[in-house]
Amino acid sequence: MSTTTPVPTRRRAGGASEPRPARRGLALATILTAQLMMVLDTSIITTALPQVQHTFALSTTGLAWVQSGYALAFGGLLLLGARAGDLFGRRSIFLWGVAVFTLASLATGLAITTPWLLAARVVQGLAAAAAIPSTLALILASYPKPAERARAIALYSAVIGAGGALGNIVGGLFTEYLSWRWGLLINVPIGIAVLLVAPRVLAATTRQAGKFDLGGALTSTLGMTALVFGLTELETAPVFAWGSLAASLVLLAAFVFIERRAASPIVPLKLFKSVERSGAYAGRILIVGAMFSLFYFLSQYLQGVLHFSPLLTGASFIPLTGLFFAMVYVVPSLTRLIGRSTLLLASLAVALGGMFWLSRLDAGSHFFPDVFGPLLVLGVGQGIAIILLTNFGMSDVPGEIAGAASGLVNAAHQLGGTIGLAILTIVFSVALGPSGRFTAHAFGVVFGVSTEFYALAVLLAVGMLIAHGIRTRTARRAADAAAGDPLQLAA
Repeated sequence: MSTTTPVPTRRRAGGASEPRPARRGLALATILTAQLMMVLDTSIITTALPQVQHTFALSTTGLAWVQSGYALAFGGLLLLGARAGDLFGRRSIFLWGVAVFTLASLATGLAITTPWLLAARVVQGLAAAAAIPSTLALILASYPKPAERARAIALYSAVIGAGGALGNIVGGLFTEYLSWRWGLLINVPIGIAVLLVAPRVLAATTRQAGKFDLGGALTSTLGMTALVFGLTELETAPVFAWGSLAASLVLLAAFVFIERRAASPIVPLKLFKSVERSGAYAGRILIVGAMFSLFYFLSQYLQGVLHFSPLLTGASFIPLTGLFFAMVYVVPSLTRLIGRSTLLLASLAVALGGMFWLSRLDAGSHFFPDVFGPLLVLGVGQGIAIILLTNFGMSDVPGEIAGAASGLVNAAHQLGGTIGLAILTIVFSVALGPSGRFTAHAFGVVFGVSTEFYALAVLLAVGMLIAHGIRTRTARRAADAAAGDPLQLAA
């Protein structure tokens, strides 16, 4: 995993060099493959949980930790992983993260005891937290030209946006025809392929000077972990969960205090000075929260009311997933036509319409058109929004803190899924009444899911307000620039 492997380059005007187009394409494919592998692992095991529970005779609490162990390690260490990439070289940290993730996937797939399984899932989360923050920064380094960079970021956004739905599809396929273990073991050949190709196509990145921010590392890691734990355990262990959430607020407040004074902060607070970037992080939490909750609660409807199998349930998300990727080719043209900020606002309006359409589901609804139609609309709206939020989140970021900005984008993505699902699971339970069982009666499922979709519509509406703020700020900045630029005034 040497960081000195030369990457073929070509000279640009002025003597600067950049990777050849063929190598840039292969580098992007390698990065996206690793990113998809790790994003899939968040959801690929969801459809296999009943099999996992049967294999290990797990209690409901123990089963929850199969997911929570991964989420805690992943969400808690993302910011630390981003800083490690800045200090020790993003390519090196990326490669080590992929290597450990591959080994942990092998261990998880071969697990024969509960402690073995849970420990391997935690290590998977640790490895993903190390590797994923470097992916977006490596893309920025490989694509210096704005137009090419925008296309690469769009593909990256489609991968992380559609990865959750794709995980349900792949997980359902393996669960139905092979075994839940294959959903994890498939990572081994993929990880090996990435490790063989990456050193040859990814350019070595310069290590940033500076000391390691130990105080920031401890408070961010413990604060994020406490936040994720509190949110995931709100329903099953409310006393511990609220204590954890209170601790997270104290720790994250201490983190901000430390970062304001640190010479080499883990998260440079100047990243939040831009309204566009701050809005993109907040908007991402809301949109991803709505998206991940949609996957979960629509799956309950498909299986509890329409009686779909796990495989058919996963396949039902193909329209959404397909349109996520298709939006990569639509966004550049629409951006040139109406502008980024206007397009973001319009995309969220489309997604809101799709969510309201989905909220009309009842016990007599059919997949065509009552589910299929809204999924198409949501695929367009959410697909465009995720791409643009990634773009805004990395807007005008200096190269030396690109890793930190990438870490924030991914942290917002992870927190969005965790926060949204945790809060809306409680809403779902309240809607179902005292039994709290979505399998009790079809009417209960419909009422609970319909309530959820209205709640998800609220998240998208708040996202629209944030997008409006971004649009207003972008327009004001453009007007100020024009007013202060003699050349523009002359034109």
